[in-house]
Amino acid sequence: MKQSLAILGSTGSIGTQTLDVVRENPDLFDVYAITANNSIDKLIAQAREFNPEVVVVGNEAHYSALKEALADLPIKVFAGRDAIAQVAAMDAVTTVVTAMVGYSGLAPTIAAVKAGKRIALANKETLVVAGDLITRLVQEYHAAILPVDSEHGAIFQCLVGEHDDEVEKIILTASGGPFRNYSLEQLRHVKAADALKHPTWQMGAKITIDSATLMNKGFEVIEAKWLFGLRPDQIDVVIHPQSIIHSMVQFRDSSIKAQMGLPDMRLPIQYALTYPTRVQASFERLDFAKCTSLTFEQPDTTRFRNLALAFEALNKGGNMPCVLNAANEVVVAAYLNDQIGFLEMSNVIEQVMSRMAFISQPTYEDYVACDREARILTSEFLL
Repeated sequence: MKQSLAILGSTGSIGTQTLDVVRENPDLFDVYAITANNSIDKLIAQAREFNPEVVVVGNEAHYSALKEALADLPIKVFAGRDAIAQVAAMDAVTTVVTAMVGYSGLAPTIAAVKAGKRIALANKETLVVAGDLITRLVQEYHAAILPVDSEHGAIFQCLVGEHDDEVEKIILTASGGPFRNYSLEQLRHVKAADALKHPTWQMGAKITIDSATLMNKGFEVIEAKWLFGLRPDQIDVVIHPQSIIHSMVQFRDSSIKAQMGLPDMRLPIQYALTYPTRVQASFERLDFAKCTSLTFEQPDTTRFRNLALAFEALNKGGNMPCVLNAANEVVVAAYLNDQIGFLEMSNVIEQVMSRMAFISQPTYEDYVACDREARILTSEFLL
């Protein structure tokens, strides 16, 4: 039986690679719905190729152009954030791929969870912002979350067949980004154009900047806590520039399992969609005759303070990860527009975290209010 997919964020990096997986496995997947926020031309091209039942554009200003461009096809066209959340809960959808960027993925993911869907989760901010709430809802509504991030997908693969009580710790690998060997003085002068040149992965602009600052790895630490039911002290990070080992699990008998492969996001996407089955893929294979050196080093949280701030937010808990994410989204947008320096991003995030009121057990409404207030406060620091 084919899976019926709703791909939220189909025009982004994860969304387009999900469609690559669909192209390679037309007997396994039907595309029921696709959504995007602004990339209207890509969305139209995808709709014409895959002929989904539903297409949604988040930015309502694009609705008329989208509707007109698809008028000759039997496709239902909608617009707005609420429509994206409604798509995630549609009865005809069996699997929701949440490939949206940032906080915007929270509401649609909650809608999918409450509809009891199978969710291939690429939107790490959902668990960063509201991990406690999401995990409780998953249990209540009998939904399933399967990780798409390469690191969490690696941990997930290493845990198959193991018992939870045997895990001593997990080790998330990080490439180190384009500035791994830069001094503090050099980091003061790097621009967004430099940060967007990632050495191993092809990603969207926001996540590429997060990778350069190690905030992306900090988010993955928080996400791992909720995905795998871990304590903060059970999560380590190691810099692995070659990006061949995607992450590792250490067990109580001292054994370590690692998942390896070339840096290709289509593999974790496909595994999340087809689990528990592995299906044949045309992806390039790792050749150890060419890959002769794997190196590791400890992350430097003096130069890359965002990773330390993420651990601080995780250890404090409550609404602090939500504050961390909101502040980071604002400063990254400012950095992309050359309105703030590379090192200044961490300074602003730290100030916002120290100024926001702490809520130990936030409700969904608290998360919404906290996100809004943290963004306003962050913007004030940028003035």
